[in-house]
Amino acid sequence: MSAPCEPRATAPASAPPVPPVRSATTTAPAPAARRPALDWRIRFAGLSLIWGFSFLLIKVGTEGYAPFQVTFGRLLAGTAVLVAAMAMRRERLPRSARTWGHLTVAALLLNALPFSLFSYAELTIPSTLAGICNATSPLWGMALSVVALSEDRPTRRRVAGLGVGFLGVLTVLGAWQGFSGLDLPGTAMALLASFCYPVGWIYVRRTLAGTGSSTLALTGSQLCLATAQLAVVTPLFTSAPTSFPLLPTLSVLALGALGTGLAVLLQYGLVQEVGPTTAQMVTYFIPVIATAAGVALLGEQLSWNTPVGALVVLVGAALTQSRPRRTAATAPPPAPAPESSLPATPAPGPPPVEPSGRGPRPPQP
Repeated sequence: MSAPCEPRATAPASAPPVPPVRSATTTAPAPAARRPALDWRIRFAGLSLIWGFSFLLIKVGTEGYAPFQVTFGRLLAGTAVLVAAMAMRRERLPRSARTWGHLTVAALLLNALPFSLFSYAELTIPSTLAGICNATSPLWGMALSVVALSEDRPTRRRVAGLGVGFLGVLTVLGAWQGFSGLDLPGTAMALLASFCYPVGWIYVRRTLAGTGSSTLALTGSQLCLATAQLAVVTPLFTSAPTSFPLLPTLSVLALGALGTGLAVLLQYGLVQEVGPTTAQMVTYFIPVIATAAGVALLGEQLSWNTPVGALVVLVGAALTQSRPRRTAATAPPPAPAPESSLPATPAPGPPPVEPSGRGPRPPQP
């Protein structure tokens, strides 16, 4: 609200000039945003751990529940966290039927389908391999941006990163050995799950920009729809559980409340505070943490090509997200702030990257 005009007092001749009084039409400066209680580095580390451990939690969850049940449980718990956050902040749900229609597709591509694929994949592949497959998402995003996003033409460095990244994938899979000892269906499902994220974000970028709703409202609505989708699908493929084993149950609840709920809120806050470029760096820690957790806590075995290939994948992913430096003369004028942000991707894998493969789409492992 603007400050009212005040009458000017006549200043003596020797007095310094009186500064002009702000008119009633002048916009008052916005109050400074409150600094979060926890330093962003602590929240960054927490987000890395949460998403890195998500693949271990999926593995433990599938030891007591069917894959669709794991996905439904995590979505239900994650939705409860975001709905509570929306209620505390008094966020309004989208009102447009068109927006809800697009959110239904986004919920399938960014939540219901990839979460289910990862759960099925980890029935037959180690959680370490699932975490590394998840790190290929920026590579798929880069490849798709060449076809789907005409305004985002790749540079030579980014094309080179794409080649390096997929060379790392072949190294992880042991292509020179004819993929011997590898469960191809499970690995294919994990790679397909990672492919879903950039496809979903291209769709979101094209359909949900400028809806007038906040990121939290869109994300919460998207998760509600994904939960409804799993509520319909799960009974068709599984029967109701006859028991609730403690460790798998706790794993599913933690996977949803932390990896699909709290992690989205953490990432959203990081993007606001330090920007998407810094926030998206969490992507590079996820496969490292997933591998360490799988080996240390689940006793999963590693051959030399798995960590080496994972490192090559991360180098390629970093190259695909690099942008040419702009000088002051070539940099475009700053764009006005958008009316609303795009929804985040709560996931069991890395934080969502933009459809161009450049950085966080503000989610999820």
